[in-house]
Amino acid sequence: MHDEARMEDLFLRGLEAYHSGEYFDAHEHWEDLWSDYHFEDRRFIQGLIQMSVSFFHLQNNNLNGAKGLLRKCLEKFDGYSGVQRNIDVDSLKECLITIQEEYIKIDNSSDFNRDLIPELI
Repeated sequence: MHDEARMEDLFLRGLEAYHSGEYFDAHEHWEDLWSDYHFEDRRFIQGLIQMSVSFFHLQNNNLNGAKGLLRKCLEKFDGYSGVQRNIDVDSLKECLITIQEEYIKIDNSSDFNRDLIPELI
């Protein structure tokens, strides 16, 4: 498969896994993209990886891990605004800030409102 096609395939497979709530698999696809190729928005992809791992930690009742990765992903998204890879970055960052505030309020992952997880459309 040509590099461009392979890169797009990895991104889309990650997106599909993310939409299915399979955050670890999303992270795996995006990490393959991030680690195997050099491209302009690597930092954005790294942010998606960290965001996915945050939600994976949340699923596994690791609230501290979820908090740490969410903070890191927000830092990665700092240089982005508007639309990136068909994702509304401004809306995504707003959602993640709301999630960060929610993480602070709860003591247990089971108390998290999973409806807050952004859909990445």
